[in-house]
Order: sequence, then structure tokens, then C-alpha cells
Amino acid sequence: MNVIFMGTPDFAVGTLKALIEAGHRITLVVTQPDKPKGRGHAMQYPPVKEEALAHGLPVYQPKKIRETESIQLLEQTEADVMVVVAFGQLIPKEILWMKRYGCINVHGSLLPKYRGAAPIQWAVIDGEKESGVTTMQMDEGLDTGDMLLKTVVPLEEKETGGSLFEKLSQAGAALCAETLRRLEAGNLIPEPQGASPTAYASMLTRDMGVIDWTKDAGSIERLIRGLNPWPSAYTKYQGKILKIWSGEILPSDVSKGSCGEILNITKDSIIVQTGEGRLAIRELQMEGRKRMDAGAFLRGVPVKAGTVLGT
Repeated sequence: MNVIFMGTPDFAVGTLKALIEAGHRITLVVTQPDKPKGRGHAMQYPPVKEEALAHGLPVYQPKKIRETESIQLLEQTEADVMVVVAFGQLIPKEILWMKRYGCINVHGSLLPKYRGAAPIQWAVIDGEKESGVTTMQMDEGLDTGDMLLKTVVPLEEKETGGSLFEKLSQAGAALCAETLRRLEAGNLIPEPQGASPTAYASMLTRDMGVIDWTKDAGSIERLIRGLNPWPSAYTKYQGKILKIWSGEILPSDVSKGSCGEILNITKDSIIVQTGEGRLAIRELQMEGRKRMDAGAFLRGVPVKAGTVLGT
């Protein structure tokens, strides 16, 4: 098939590769504009652009896909279908059915669960036992189109947002290739979505990473994993930001301290009281320092029992 591919981050790269390997002709790659990064503010290509250029594919980077210029370019570009994977802009109705098979989206959840911008991380934060990928026929709603195919991915006990991201990226690539194969063969039966049983998976922000020590240890531990690697969960220690990269849930102690209070220090952990249960911090990072395990951290930073984190 002739395909216009629309995507931006790493999550979309695997799907672009899979479509190329499956023999589809990518007539245009549409991605977000380059952005400045780092202290020198050097312009950085989106991951999808890098992959497209590596294959010699034409790239288009509109500031707004709904502008007349963008719509006209897509109309003039030969394609049977548009594949959209984490593009980052809403697709207007003028584009949705511009091509024969419309716009096919690869979404990182088992729809209708977790519609929205960050379904992968929220699945970890909410303690889901499984996640997956859904391909759907896009409509004017936000992740509300008819479902085409699904694949289920179980979550490991210590799954992080980053590790699940990689799994779903690979699963989504294979599922999209299969979706296009069956779409062209005419043996796909679209399934309408019902109401979503989960909250909207809102976009992640840095403020989401602030640890509320009044919450139970399980919720905090899942937040730490869900926001790893970005934006990361963090608290304050001695006036500095302290990122928490991993922790272990411990049962409640009879001698319960204040929420956020460091109860005990072992050779490889810092044990903190939460609203319910205790959390053993195993890996952390002080502002201005490298990420390290608790043992290495304690050898370089004095930590005293009775200190309350977050103040």
C-alpha cells in the first residue's frame, strides 16, 4: 500500500520500520517541527524524522496540520491510507477520510481504556495487570474511533513507564503491519467503542512527580515506576530535589512515624513512613548528583533517622 506516515517520538519509530519492512511504500512522513535542546539550544530532529531520513523518505514538518497548506499537500500526496502514531496534533476532519482507507491510529492501551496522551504511564500508576495496543479507525473524537485489532501485553511486577513503553512500541509496530495487511484484504470488522472504564490519561507534567507521603506505600511505589524515566517522582531533602527511582513496599510498622519521616537506615535502603505502610527507597538521585543505589548514596550523603522528606 501507499502510506502517509504521521508520528513523532520514539514510540512511533518501530511502526515506521515495520511498515517499510512489510513492503509498504511510504510516500510522505509527517512529523512535528525540530526543537532546541540542551544548553546550546541546538535544534534536534524528532526520532521519526531521523528514521525517515535514514531511509531516504520525504519529510514534512508543519506547525499546524490543520492549516490549508498542510491539507493541500496531503491531498496531493499519493496514498491509500494514513497511519498515525503519537503524532502530537489533532487531525482535522478534512484529513480523516481524505484517502481510501482513512486514518489508522496505533494507540498504547486496550481501548476504550486509557484514552488520552499518556496511556502507558497511567496503566503503571494505576496498578493495571495488563496493557496492550489497539489499532483504530480514527474519527473526530479523541481516541474514540472504531477498534480494528488489539494485542495484550502483561505488566511485570516491577514494570516502569519506560519498560512498558518499549514493549508496547514493538507490539504496536507488529499490530499495525497486520492491520494494514487485513485492511487491504478486506477482512477487518471494525468494533465500536463503549464508554471508557478508566479516567482520561492526561498528559504528564513535572508537577505530577511530587510525592505525597500521606498516600499509601503502594500508590507511591507505582507512581515512582510509572514516571520512570520522565518526569520522575521526587521529594525534597535538605532543600534540594531528591529523585526516587525505585522502592519496595514494606508492611506497616507498630512504631508509626509521621508521613515522609525517615524511620530507619540500612546498608542498602532508606525506610520512609507513608500514609499506610512503609517504603524502602532502593535507588535515588540528589539534585546535582548521579543516579545511584541507596548504599552508594548513603556513603556520600549523611542521612539521619527522624528527618521528614518533602519539607
